[in-house]
Order: sequence, then structure tokens, then C-alpha cells
Amino acid sequence: MLPDLTTLVHEVGALARRAGAFLQQEAPHFDLSRIEYKGHSDLVSYVDRETEQLLVAGLRELLPEAGFLTEEGTTGTADTTATTRWIIDPLDGTTNFLHGLPCYAVSIGLEVAGEVVLGVIYEPNREELFRATRGGGAFCNEAPLRVTAADGLSKSLIATGFPYTHFAGLDAYLRILADFMAQSHGIRRLGSAAVDLAYVAAGRFEGFFEYNLNAWDVAAGVLIVREAGGLVTRFDGEPTGDPIHGRELVAASPAVHRAMVAVIGQHWPTTVAR
Repeated sequence: MLPDLTTLVHEVGALARRAGAFLQQEAPHFDLSRIEYKGHSDLVSYVDRETEQLLVAGLRELLPEAGFLTEEGTTGTADTTATTRWIIDPLDGTTNFLHGLPCYAVSIGLEVAGEVVLGVIYEPNREELFRATRGGGAFCNEAPLRVTAADGLSKSLIATGFPYTHFAGLDAYLRILADFMAQSHGIRRLGSAAVDLAYVAAGRFEGFFEYNLNAWDVAAGVLIVREAGGLVTRFDGEPTGDPIHGRELVAASPAVHRAMVAVIGQHWPTTVAR
């Protein structure tokens, strides 16, 4: 049986702050020679792994029966059968961190029976902790969050990301970008999907879209946006789709979401190899 989510989210938040403190401790003297490569632009370091180990140990104490789906795989094979599991990105924005750019976050989601019920994103450089529980609203530190009131693209600032593996669909993606550039206030690419989603929930961005995403990039953020009144779907806009495990995502306030899905639908192919 799950503990009270209101209590649990604060305990997870405290753990995320501990992980963030470790990141900040390591950042000033990180040696680029210690970077490892999962792909030519898919980077990892001891910082990712040690942060993940810290999180896994703490989360096991909080919920011993839960499984794990983690980016760095420090728990071994991903647990695909557990009814309850943590979905963790210990350092979302690794490339930013490794190059000294102060935009990255710790992301922790709790999935129960296929539905994320708790999400925490901690951005240590701004000391902002975004959190949500299913049906309990979304908050930044102690302030309630609400998505923007913008009613269309013309007054919107849109966030996105770019693929670092699997470039199928890139031509269509660039056409989508061109349309958003022409119709909105502008495009931003922060380098952390977790931060992008947190900022949509906070009304700093009107919308966010990206493809070639993983569940650990977005699990916490999807819940936080939804609890802040936003919509999150796959690119087709269908409410029955799975944006967490579906590899593509558009998140925005309801009005901006409709406009974004309309633009994406003009260019995005029905199927894209991933």
C-alpha cells in the first residue's frame, strides 16, 4: 500500500535537494576528460551515476517494494513488471552540466499501475523545486503553479529540444520549427526537457514539444504540467495516447496546445523510425 502522497512528495523533494547539492558540489571542478560516451553526442559521467545511486538508495528506503526505471541503469535491467516503480533522471541536462551551463535538473516520477502519481523536478541553480501529486495540484517551492493564460501562438514563447540520436523525422521537425518561429514570440532550447516542462507548468513557456524522448526525461514533468492545468499528449493530440513512453510530446495550456498540434500535424509524418 502506498504511503500518503502528500507526505511522500515532500520526502522525495528533500532527496532531490540532496542530489542537487551533490551536483553543485561537483560542478565547479568537473574535469571534461572524465566524460564517457553512450553515443557521439550522448554523454554521461560519474556525476550522473553517483547521483542516481544516491537517489535509488534514498527511494528504496521510502518505498522498498517499488521497482526502478533509470537513465543510467545503476539498478541493473529496467523493471518492466513492477506495478509501482520510480522513473528517474538523476541529471537531466547532462551536456549542459558537463560544459558548465547552469541549466539542468533532477527528475523523479512515481508510476503506479501505468500512471504517474507523483512528480518532482529540482533545478539546483535556481533552488526551485517543482512538485505535484495526482489530484493535489502543482507547486514551485510553496507557490501554486498555473499554466499561461495565452490563447494562441502569437503571444507564446515555445520551448523545444533536438535529437542527439535517431535523426529520422528531422526534416519535418525543422519545418515545424520554421512555422513556430513565424507565428510565435520565439523558440528556446534549454537542453533539459524536465526544466522545459516545469517552466510550462509555471507559465514561463506557453508550450513545449520534442521527439526522441525517454520516459525518465518527462515522467515527472508530464504530471506537473497536467496538475498546473495544462495538456500533455503525443504529437497527434489524442488524449488516449501515452506521452511518457511514446517518445514524442507536446505540452501547453489548452488553447496553445490546440494551436501547436495543428501546426505539428501539417508536417509530422504518421510514423517516424526511432
